[in-house]
Amino acid sequence: MATTATIRPHVEPQPPAIGGNHNLTTVTETISRLSLDPKAHGKPWMITFGLGTLGVLLFLYTVTYLIWMGPGIWGLNIPTAWGFAIINFVWWIGIGHAGTLISAILLLVHQRWRTSINRFAEAMTIFAVMCAGIFPLLHTGRPWLAYWLYPFPNNFAMWPQFRSPLAWDVFAVSTYFTVSLVFWYVGLIPDFATLRDVAKNKLQKRIYGALSLGWTGSAFNWRRYEKVYLILAGISTPLVFSVHSIVSFDFAVSIVPLWHATIFPPFFVIGAIYSGFAMVLVLGIPMRKWYKLEDFITDWHLDCSAKVMLASGMMVSFGYLCEVWFAWYSHSAVEWESTVLRVWSGPYAWSYWALIACNFVIPQVLWIKKMRYNMTVLFLISIVVLIGMWFERYVIVITLTREYLPSMWARYAPTHHDWFIYIGTFGIFFSLFALFVRFVPVISITEMRELLPKHAGGQDGHAIAEGPP
Repeated sequence: MATTATIRPHVEPQPPAIGGNHNLTTVTETISRLSLDPKAHGKPWMITFGLGTLGVLLFLYTVTYLIWMGPGIWGLNIPTAWGFAIINFVWWIGIGHAGTLISAILLLVHQRWRTSINRFAEAMTIFAVMCAGIFPLLHTGRPWLAYWLYPFPNNFAMWPQFRSPLAWDVFAVSTYFTVSLVFWYVGLIPDFATLRDVAKNKLQKRIYGALSLGWTGSAFNWRRYEKVYLILAGISTPLVFSVHSIVSFDFAVSIVPLWHATIFPPFFVIGAIYSGFAMVLVLGIPMRKWYKLEDFITDWHLDCSAKVMLASGMMVSFGYLCEVWFAWYSHSAVEWESTVLRVWSGPYAWSYWALIACNFVIPQVLWIKKMRYNMTVLFLISIVVLIGMWFERYVIVITLTREYLPSMWARYAPTHHDWFIYIGTFGIFFSLFALFVRFVPVISITEMRELLPKHAGGQDGHAIAEGPP
């Protein structure tokens, strides 16, 4: 009797998730050394932290002057009532999206290339959201009364206007930050326990022991940990799409020409992922070079990130085309005139073409595999994308110099105080990230152990399991 052979589809072999000849001991020592040994951080860390500290001082000086004088020190006017504050708010919120996407969505779909970059991407998310929340807080003019945005029993009988998208932002961003922070900390608990066990300094043992919440590594601990981690990933996944969609409602629910469009929610979400992955590459490429982490953050991991960045960039570019098409197809004279001013004849048309060059033209280089594996080229393109995504928000907010009424036609120019606060948030971000690299494992020790082959044991030669018990 004839037998039929089973035909299996061809599957392209994937590179190993961890390079080099590592075992349980070397993985633990290499990653934990960055948190336990001050000598592991040289001049690059000192320069980063020093420049970040200078940025923080510049930020504190400008904010003090702003609170003393009021928002009039900014370049705001009648048509451009938001200015740099909302541009930078949306830009920083967008950067934070890649961390949640890498941690939650890629975890649920079992993408193992997330393992080497998810930890510092999650930290990037938290710090970026912190920087983003500063701008609308200062934009209110009375940041000390920010708690009025929450519904709480009070003698003034004042309640938030829930029909305002700015009130939606408060709840969306605060929820996003809280869930991201809890998700990040839960993933750190086993690693804090590892640092507690391998640390030789008594103070380090006590601090990491307190942060590990009594972790023993038992089967009961692992079972509860994996259940909670999976639940938080499930909660975080819709937040990736909801938060920036709600941020886009700041524009989409208005009647301002070129803002009142249904494409804004998906357009903003994809743009956030685009800029978020660009920041992951900007942080990951130098970090793996300075700390010799090429075996953990391999070229394959960065190549996968570059592919996601390229795909999201093409979707964003399609959104630019749709905006022009909608304005023409609507037969609205105001919509079309605003588009012509934005794209061609307006005073800010240069910013639109800078946006197209940074977000569409230059990233086309990533179609070439050789360029994706060239770390210098990939790093520079990522910086260009971040600049382009900032210009996108600039174009959305600033270029509408003419609305329906001629009395609202005016030009906008930022003052040096606008630039100082923006630069100061970079100082906050990089100083916090430098402290994170110094005291927290930048790569998940637990998850990297799970990627080791079965035969890769520790110094005692025993084989380790593929995952936790």
